[in-house]
Amino acid sequence: MELKDLKPKPEDSNIIGKVVFPSDLIQEKITELGEQITRDYEGKDLLVISILRGGVIFLIDLIRQIKLPLSIDFMGISTYGISDTSGGVVRITKDLEDSIEGRNVLVTEDIIDTGLTISYLYRNLKARYPKSIEICTLLNRDIRRMTDIDIKYSGFKIGEKYIVGYGLDYKQRYRNLDSIYELKLHEVKKEIEAVKNSSE
Repeated sequence: MELKDLKPKPEDSNIIGKVVFPSDLIQEKITELGEQITRDYEGKDLLVISILRGGVIFLIDLIRQIKLPLSIDFMGISTYGISDTSGGVVRITKDLEDSIEGRNVLVTEDIIDTGLTISYLYRNLKARYPKSIEICTLLNRDIRRMTDIDIKYSGFKIGEKYIVGYGLDYKQRYRNLDSIYELKLHEVKKEIEAVKNSSE
C-alpha cells in the first residue's frame, strides 16, 4: 500500500485553513538544522531534550538528521496564567531521567512564542551545571517575545497566525498532520461562543 501524506479530513475544513509550511519544506529545514548541529557538536557528548507533547515529532525527525552519537530525554511543562502581559506560573510535570551535569544539552521545541516558558526552563537547567546549553526551535514567533532568550537554531519565523499540525494541536487534535496549517481563528471563536451559550 502506498503511504500518502496525512491531510485534514473534509469535515475539518471549517477549522483548518491553508497550508503554511508544507511537509517537504519542513523536512528540508530540519535537514539543514541537523547538518548545522552535527558540525557544531562533533566530538562532544550531546544530550537532546524534548518538551512534551508537541515537540516530540520535531525531535524524532531532527535526531535522524544529526549524524552523531547522542542521547535523548524528555521534560513535561505546565503553564498557568501566561498572557501577553503577565508571566504566569510554570511547573515541571515530568523531569529528566538522568543528570545533565557536565553534558552538552540541546533543548528542542516545536514553537517558541513569548519565550517565558523556555526562559524558565533554561534557568532551571542551567542550575544543574551542564557543560553547555543551547535552544533549537522549529517555529520562532519572536514578534511576541517578552524575554531576552538566545535561540541558536531556528527553523521558520511565524507571525500572528494560529497554526496546527506537525506536533501543534487544537484541543489535542491534528498533531499528526504532516504539514503545518493555519487555524481558522474566527471559526474557533464561534465554537467557543457556542459552548459558552450551551452551558448558560
